[in-house]
Amino acid sequence: MRRTMTGMTLCAAAVALLTGCGSDTPKGAVDNGKPAASRSPASPSPAAKTGGATHEVTLEVGGTGRTAVMYSGVDSGFEQQTLPWTKTGTVELTAAEQKVGYLVNVVPGTITGPDGKLQQAPCVIKVDGKQVAESDGVKNTKGCSYTIK
Repeated sequence: MRRTMTGMTLCAAAVALLTGCGSDTPKGAVDNGKPAASRSPASPSPAAKTGGATHEVTLEVGGTGRTAVMYSGVDSGFEQQTLPWTKTGTVELTAAEQKVGYLVNVVPGTITGPDGKLQQAPCVIKVDGKQVAESDGVKNTKGCSYTIK
């Protein structure tokens, strides 16, 4: 009985603490004399205003059938896709991203391999038409990842 009461007390304390966590400004609160809904969004950083290097990025997942694909860098998502699958987009790097890099990745789900066993679908990343990352889904099962600089 004592353990049950202790467990319930700990759960109640955790809920109370987590309820208090959140943003610094509560919804509808006033900040700098303006309600949250009427504040203007933050102005873009100077690096964003000056523009940066632009790259065309293509994510590809090979194979046949359907599988889950998680991707980021050119938009982002985690969805069931019909294979083969391709996503192409343009990314513009800020000055900071050009210095430290901008991560692009794709992690495909499993497909049935030629031997009838499940394996990760193969993937490729291309930047400006040049292949920069590849995974066959058998020897390398971590998907594809590349840092653009």
